[in-house]
Formats: sequence, structure tokens, C-alpha cells
Amino acid sequence: MPRNDELRLIARVARMYYLDDVKQADIAARLTISQATISRLLRRAREENVVRISVHTPSGTFPELEESLCRKFGMTDVIVAECAEEREGQILRRMGEAAALYLETTLQPGEIVGISSWSESLLYTVENIHPQRRLAASRVVQMQGGMGDPSVQKHATNLTRRLAQLIGAQPQPLPTQGITSSKAAQEALTSDPFVRETMAFFPQITLALVGIGTVEPSKLLADSGNVFTPDELAELARMGAVGDICLNFFDRDGKPVPSAFQERVIAIGLEQLCRARRVVGVAGGQRKVAALLGAMRGKLIDVLVTDQYTAARLDAAQD
Repeated sequence: MPRNDELRLIARVARMYYLDDVKQADIAARLTISQATISRLLRRAREENVVRISVHTPSGTFPELEESLCRKFGMTDVIVAECAEEREGQILRRMGEAAALYLETTLQPGEIVGISSWSESLLYTVENIHPQRRLAASRVVQMQGGMGDPSVQKHATNLTRRLAQLIGAQPQPLPTQGITSSKAAQEALTSDPFVRETMAFFPQITLALVGIGTVEPSKLLADSGNVFTPDELAELARMGAVGDICLNFFDRDGKPVPSAFQERVIAIGLEQLCRARRVVGVAGGQRKVAALLGAMRGKLIDVLVTDQYTAARLDAAQD
């Protein structure tokens, strides 16, 4: 076939498919050409620049930044939320909205969802989830005990129960404090049958929702009766800790920071957490950058939901 005639046919098929929305099978029937040939001609249309496809990026979205972070850190997905200004309250709200939508659209039937308590970003996430019309998940498991004073542990349990209610799952609270007074106290509390029952679900978690903390506790943690003393926190920093997930401290490369403090914690461990199919970290703000870099370098999270300012700082960071 002469080239001009071939290009004419390519252009005709392309116009029918892209401009007139005619299906490939209908084009094949109308032109008396096999559907395999129609598919080949459409592919040629792009090769010959008869068809040029462009994607318009909507205002307020950051696909290039998201793709850059995925490549740089080997992430499964990164969701960057738009914020009009860099204020903590707005960052938390916008991250919560973005994380809620991610959860609603990716949750699979029968999933066992783990959630870390005492995370402001996860509080906003749960507040923004729309009730699911069908049974989506199987169970919501509290992955760390309440913090400090037992009178405020109700907060963590309520967060677990509310998420379970919204996604039609069975709540599985962890009825104990997150930091105990001693190793002996930790051993005694984890021998409780109700605590053991919840911890038995840790290896079964398929989707883990986690906040990412810094060594210096947030106001929410401090107000909760956080029982790590300033001296203990200073010691963790001296040992190289930059952040924590579920009270498991890690360094700038995401490696665990071993300490005697860990013997007092009741929570899922990092090794067990990373066995989940998806670990979704929801965190943002300038003070979280070092902790986020550590978590991403160490492959402690698979998916990150953050704000545009934090994402830009992460993307600009040098290894």
C-alpha cells in the first residue's frame, strides 16, 4: 500500500476511534478489516504522530512529584494533598481527606486492617471516611496500647471502634497501656488473655494504617500522659533515633534503634508490621521530614499520604 494511502487509512481509523468514540469491533465491521488490523493501525497512529496524546494535570494535583517520590524511594504509591498554606491544622485536614479517599477506594473485602492509636493524622482520616454500604473489611485491629494514664486509653479504643463501624468490620481493641513501668509489668500485661487475643491478629493484618512520630512527642501524645521521660527521649535521640511507628523507634535509614525502653512497649513490632501487604503512612509537616525520610529509606511504609510542602522537601532531600 502506498504510504499516503496507508496514512489516510490510519487517520480515518484514528478519527473514528478517538473523535467519534466508535469501538474497535464496530470500526472493523464498517471498514471490513479485522479487529487485529484496527488495533495495529491505532498503534501506528501514535508512532506516526497522527495521534498525539496529552494529559492535562488538574490544578491542585501533583502527579510528577508523586511519581518522583515513588521512583526515588521505591514506594508503591504516594498521595500528595494540596494545602493552601503550611499550617498544621490545614495539613492534618487535607491529609485526612486524602487518606480517607485512598482507604475507601482501595479497601478489599475481607481485609484485616491495623490502626496505630494516638495519631492526629489518623484521627482526621477516620473523621473523613464515609460509611461503607457493604461489608468491606473483616476486622480492625488496634496495633498499640493506649498511652500513659489508663483513664485516657479510651481514646485509642474509640478510634478503633469508629473505623470498624465505618467500614463494616469487627473491632479488635488492645485493652492495655502502650508503655508500661517496667519489663516485668509489660510481661504481666501481655499475658492477659484479652491482650493476647488481639496480639494474635498482628500477623494477619493485610492493611496497616500508621502515623509516623518524631522523637519529640506531639501535643496529643504529651497531653495523653505519655510516660517516656525527657531524659529517655534525649537518650533515644543520642542513639540516632529520628522517629517511631507504633512506638518502635528507628534511625535515619529506617533501622530499629535498640533500647531498654522497647522492653516496656506493648505494640506490634516493625518486623511484624512490614509483613502486611500494605503499610500506609499518613504524616506531614516540616517537623516530620527526618522521620518520614527514615521510614521511606527503610521501606517501613509502602504508601505515603502527605502534604505538598512536605513532599517537596522529601523529594529535594539528599541521601
